[in-house]
Amino acid sequence: MNSPEPLIDSFGRVHRDLRISVTDRCNIRCRYCMPHEDVRFKPRSELLTFEEIEQFVRVVAGLGVTKLRITGGEPLLRAQLPKLIAALAGIPGIADIAMTTNGLLLAEHARDLRQAGLQRLNVSLDALDGEAFRQITRRDGVQRVLNGIAAARDAGFENIRLNAVAIRGITESQIVPLARFAREQGLELRFIEFMPLDADQNWRDGQVLSGAEVRSRLEDAFGPLVPAARTISSQPAVDYCFPDGSGQVGFINAVTVPFCEQCNRLRLTAEGQMRHCLFSTEEWDARAVLRGGHDEELAALVRACVGAKKAARGNDQPVFVRPQRAMFQIGG
Repeated sequence: MNSPEPLIDSFGRVHRDLRISVTDRCNIRCRYCMPHEDVRFKPRSELLTFEEIEQFVRVVAGLGVTKLRITGGEPLLRAQLPKLIAALAGIPGIADIAMTTNGLLLAEHARDLRQAGLQRLNVSLDALDGEAFRQITRRDGVQRVLNGIAAARDAGFENIRLNAVAIRGITESQIVPLARFAREQGLELRFIEFMPLDADQNWRDGQVLSGAEVRSRLEDAFGPLVPAARTISSQPAVDYCFPDGSGQVGFINAVTVPFCEQCNRLRLTAEGQMRHCLFSTEEWDARAVLRGGHDEELAALVRACVGAKKAARGNDQPVFVRPQRAMFQIGG
């Protein structure tokens, strides 16, 4: 039996990476993602069930998808998440499962997630200082995040990455402390430029603390960073090693230096809408097919989504066009 054609868009990019949002709910209110108040979440009946997510992944795995990342909202708010992880880990063709979390509930769930088959963790940690953490998240909890990271290491997670969104006027003082913490703990650190995906629509270009500026501050503290070998061409980050050989830091410069030409990602929102880009202006309704169609129809929908992917920024415009939905509604 011949293997199906891989998921290749009109620019020759082969898609092997799927991000799955399991909920739009979150227990903090980060200013680059969530509304400050009066948040409207999707009713449970509109969210994909675990069985529907598993069916979707079986279909796309048959089309060449090998890597999954579980996102939200905050994915650990979805009840019995290890059950889903275990089901996805058993699907032929799936070689890697990761999760992005804010870490607040990680201490309670780390061991079950690891035993279920979760391989890698990204923990969002934009600040170590309590006041800076509150400014960004509009909640307390930095110590709970640190406790979660420690619990994840105790549970056997060896690949833990810290994601730090850089926002001018708020996070400058956190750059060097985060780097020191990551180096001391043996964690990889990535700084992410602030993108126009906040629900309050307060993003302005002047708030973007560029990767180049962050790198300069790190070099002032640690010396010249050394470019790291690029082992995965589709990864969004440009990685560097510290000059003393202790640790690595990456920069996702999505605003100042877009990386779209190598993108191999697809996204599935919590309510089952497919997207080929964070900034896509279109969605493809996988939930409708999952609840009333066949696998062949779902595969055709996935191919249509990939085939419609633009060269850059989801819309081929020279500047970002803010999508109708915020980050928590799309999936981080």
